[in-house]
Amino acid sequence: MKKNYPIEKSEEEWKAELDEISYHVLREKGTERPNTGQYYLNRETGIYECKGCGNPIFHSDAKYDSGCGWPAFTEPVSADAIEVKMDYSHFMIREEILCANCGGHLGHRFPDGPKDRGGIRYCINSVSMDFKKEK
Repeated sequence: MKKNYPIEKSEEEWKAELDEISYHVLREKGTERPNTGQYYLNRETGIYECKGCGNPIFHSDAKYDSGCGWPAFTEPVSADAIEVKMDYSHFMIREEILCANCGGHLGHRFPDGPKDRGGIRYCINSVSMDFKKEK
């Protein structure tokens, strides 16, 4: 059963609004190549938002260098910013992270984050986000 999200658009609307790789990741559950994303090494202070709808997802205070090749965070801005869903694709068992506002695929969650910060790693595709720098 398909879940209804506050932001619902047709596939044609998503394709018109997103660039090709962002569409592939957000709407087709793809991924970007490791170590290539524009936010992988970003150290600026601000908010990471869903590229599909602008929903605030992560604050830069939660970002850390995990060495995984994608932006990594220890927690979302709020528990209701994301949806966690089991992902059994590619012969793996993972927790998929979706935007709670539009259902866009952001990345995955793993239990190997910093122990002193909760032990969770949110591994997120740069192309699924926009960054708003704090002034």
